Amino acid sequence: MKMNQAQKGEVTAQLAERFARSATIYVTDFTGLAVKNMTALRRQLRAAGSEYLVVKNTLALRAIQTASMAGLEDVLAGPTGLVFVAADPIAPAKILADFQKAFERPTVKAAWFDGRRVGAEEVKRLATLPPREQLLGQVAGAFQAPLAGFVGVLNGLLYQMVGALEALKEQKTQATA
Repeated sequence: MKMNQAQKGEVTAQLAERFARSATIYVTDFTGLAVKNMTALRRQLRAAGSEYLVVKNTLALRAIQTASMAGLEDVLAGPTGLVFVAADPIAPAKILADFQKAFERPTVKAAWFDGRRVGAEEVKRLATLPPREQLLGQVAGAFQAPLAGFVGVLNGLLYQMVGALEALKEQKTQATA
Protein backbone atom coordinates (compact mmCIF):
# COMPACT_ATOMS: atom_id res chain seq x y z
CA MET A 1 0.00 0.00 0.00
CA LYS A 2 1.37 3.39 -1.00
CA MET A 3 1.58 6.13 1.60
CA ASN A 4 1.23 9.80 0.96
CA GLN A 5 3.62 12.39 2.40
CA ALA A 6 1.43 13.07 5.46
CA GLN A 7 1.26 9.38 6.33
CA LYS A 8 5.02 8.99 5.85
CA GLY A 9 5.61 12.00 8.12
CA GLU A 10 3.33 10.53 10.78
CA VAL A 11 5.02 7.11 10.63
CA THR A 12 8.46 8.77 10.76
CA ALA A 13 7.45 10.82 13.81
CA GLN A 14 6.14 7.70 15.59
CA LEU A 15 9.34 5.80 14.78
CA ALA A 16 11.51 8.71 15.96
CA GLU A 17 9.58 8.77 19.23
CA ARG A 18 10.12 5.02 19.67
CA PHE A 19 13.82 5.40 18.89
CA ALA A 20 14.12 8.17 21.48
CA ARG A 21 12.11 6.24 24.09
CA SER A 22 13.97 2.91 23.78
CA ALA A 23 17.35 2.42 25.44
CA THR A 24 17.94 -0.75 23.43
CA ILE A 25 17.00 -1.45 19.80
CA TYR A 26 17.84 -4.61 17.87
CA VAL A 27 17.99 -4.44 14.06
CA THR A 28 17.14 -7.78 12.42
CA ASP A 29 16.79 -9.32 8.98
CA PHE A 30 13.70 -11.53 8.95
CA THR A 31 14.10 -12.87 5.39
CA GLY A 32 12.62 -16.35 5.10
CA LEU A 33 10.83 -16.35 8.45
CA ALA A 34 7.37 -17.89 8.09
CA VAL A 35 4.36 -15.80 9.13
CA LYS A 36 3.40 -18.18 11.95
CA ASN A 37 6.97 -18.01 13.29
CA MET A 38 6.97 -14.22 12.99
CA THR A 39 3.73 -14.14 15.00
CA ALA A 40 5.24 -16.41 17.66
CA LEU A 41 8.34 -14.21 17.80
CA ARG A 42 6.24 -11.08 18.25
CA ARG A 43 4.25 -12.73 21.07
CA GLN A 44 7.39 -13.78 22.92
CA LEU A 45 8.96 -10.35 22.53
CA ARG A 46 5.75 -8.64 23.67
CA ALA A 47 5.69 -10.89 26.75
CA ALA A 48 9.28 -9.77 27.46
CA GLY A 49 8.27 -6.09 27.30
CA SER A 50 9.48 -5.46 23.76
CA GLU A 51 7.91 -4.63 20.42
CA TYR A 52 8.83 -6.01 16.99
CA LEU A 53 8.14 -3.77 14.00
CA VAL A 54 8.80 -4.33 10.32
CA VAL A 55 9.75 -0.96 8.87
CA LYS A 56 10.64 0.63 5.56
CA ASN A 57 14.32 1.49 5.58
CA THR A 58 13.84 5.01 4.23
CA LEU A 59 11.36 5.84 6.99
CA ALA A 60 13.65 4.30 9.61
CA LEU A 61 16.57 6.38 8.29
CA ARG A 62 14.51 9.57 8.59
CA ALA A 63 13.44 8.60 12.11
CA ILE A 64 17.05 7.92 13.14
CA GLN A 65 18.07 11.34 11.83
CA THR A 66 15.16 12.96 13.68
CA ALA A 67 16.08 11.15 16.92
CA SER A 68 19.80 11.99 16.43
CA MET A 69 20.93 8.37 16.68
CA ALA A 70 23.73 8.10 14.15
CA GLY A 71 25.32 4.68 13.80
CA LEU A 72 22.65 2.34 12.47
CA GLU A 73 22.32 3.72 8.95
CA ASP A 74 24.50 1.11 7.27
CA VAL A 75 22.45 -1.86 8.58
CA LEU A 76 19.15 -0.49 7.29
CA ALA A 77 19.19 -2.40 4.01
CA GLY A 78 16.99 -5.24 2.87
CA PRO A 79 14.07 -6.53 4.94
CA THR A 80 14.40 -4.89 8.34
CA GLY A 81 12.65 -5.62 11.60
CA LEU A 82 13.28 -3.51 14.68
CA VAL A 83 12.93 -4.72 18.27
CA PHE A 84 12.22 -1.79 20.60
CA VAL A 85 13.07 -2.76 24.18
CA ALA A 86 11.36 -0.97 27.05
CA ALA A 87 12.97 -2.67 30.06
CA ASP A 88 15.37 -5.62 30.27
CA PRO A 89 17.63 -5.73 27.17
CA ILE A 90 18.84 -9.28 27.84
CA ALA A 91 15.47 -11.09 27.53
CA PRO A 92 14.83 -10.01 23.90
CA ALA A 93 18.42 -10.90 22.97
CA LYS A 94 17.83 -14.41 24.37
CA ILE A 95 14.53 -14.72 22.48
CA LEU A 96 16.17 -13.65 19.22
CA ALA A 97 19.08 -16.06 19.80
CA ASP A 98 16.69 -18.94 20.56
CA PHE A 99 14.66 -18.21 17.43
CA GLN A 100 17.81 -18.05 15.34
CA LYS A 101 18.88 -21.46 16.68
CA ALA A 102 15.47 -22.98 16.00
CA PHE A 103 14.62 -21.42 12.62
CA GLU A 104 17.94 -19.88 11.48
CA ARG A 105 16.08 -16.58 11.40
CA PRO A 106 15.85 -13.68 12.18
CA THR A 107 19.45 -12.59 11.83
CA VAL A 108 20.54 -9.80 14.13
CA LYS A 109 22.41 -7.18 12.12
CA ALA A 110 23.28 -4.80 14.96
CA ALA A 111 21.83 -3.16 18.04
CA TRP A 112 21.66 0.20 19.75
CA PHE A 113 22.56 -0.37 23.40
CA ASP A 114 22.87 2.43 25.97
CA GLY A 115 23.64 5.12 23.43
CA ARG A 116 26.09 3.21 21.25
CA ARG A 117 26.05 0.76 18.39
CA VAL A 118 26.71 -2.88 19.21
CA GLY A 119 27.60 -5.56 16.65
CA ALA A 120 25.92 -8.91 16.12
CA GLU A 121 28.66 -10.77 18.05
CA GLU A 122 28.14 -8.58 21.10
CA VAL A 123 24.40 -9.23 20.92
CA LYS A 124 25.17 -12.98 20.99
CA ARG A 125 27.26 -12.42 24.12
CA LEU A 126 24.41 -10.43 25.67
CA ALA A 127 22.11 -13.39 25.04
CA THR A 128 24.38 -15.63 27.10
CA LEU A 129 24.28 -13.39 30.18
CA PRO A 130 22.19 -14.56 33.13
CA PRO A 131 18.91 -12.74 33.86
CA ARG A 132 19.02 -9.33 35.51
CA GLU A 133 17.75 -10.66 38.86
CA GLN A 134 20.54 -13.23 39.00
CA LEU A 135 23.17 -10.60 38.18
CA LEU A 136 21.80 -8.33 40.91
CA GLY A 137 21.91 -11.26 43.32
CA GLN A 138 25.55 -11.89 42.44
CA VAL A 139 26.39 -8.23 43.02
CA ALA A 140 24.55 -8.26 46.35
CA GLY A 141 26.41 -11.42 47.34
CA ALA A 142 29.72 -9.81 46.45
CA PHE A 143 28.89 -6.86 48.71
CA GLN A 144 27.55 -9.06 51.48
CA ALA A 145 30.54 -11.43 51.72
CA PRO A 146 33.05 -8.91 53.16
CA LEU A 147 30.42 -7.51 55.52
CA ALA A 148 29.56 -11.00 56.75
CA GLY A 149 33.26 -11.67 57.34
CA PHE A 150 33.61 -8.42 59.27
CA VAL A 151 30.60 -9.27 61.43
CA GLY A 152 32.13 -12.71 62.05
CA VAL A 153 35.40 -11.13 63.20
CA LEU A 154 33.56 -8.74 65.51
CA ASN A 155 31.49 -11.62 66.87
CA GLY A 156 34.68 -13.64 67.50
CA LEU A 157 36.24 -10.72 69.37
CA LEU A 158 33.11 -10.39 71.47
CA TYR A 159 33.21 -14.10 72.35
CA GLN A 160 36.91 -13.82 73.27
CA MET A 161 36.15 -10.87 75.50
CA VAL A 162 33.29 -12.70 77.20
CA GLY A 163 35.56 -15.71 77.64
CA ALA A 164 38.25 -13.53 79.20
CA LEU A 165 35.71 -11.95 81.57
CA GLU A 166 34.43 -15.41 82.53
CA ALA A 167 38.00 -16.54 83.23
CA LEU A 168 38.62 -13.41 85.33
CA LYS A 169 35.41 -14.03 87.28
CA GLU A 170 36.44 -17.66 87.81
CA GLN A 171 39.85 -16.55 89.11
CA LYS A 172 38.30 -14.06 91.55
CA THR A 173 35.80 -16.65 92.88
CA GLN A 174 38.64 -19.15 93.41
CA ALA A 175 40.84 -16.49 95.07
CA THR A 176 38.06 -15.51 97.52
CA ALA A 177 37.21 -19.10 98.33
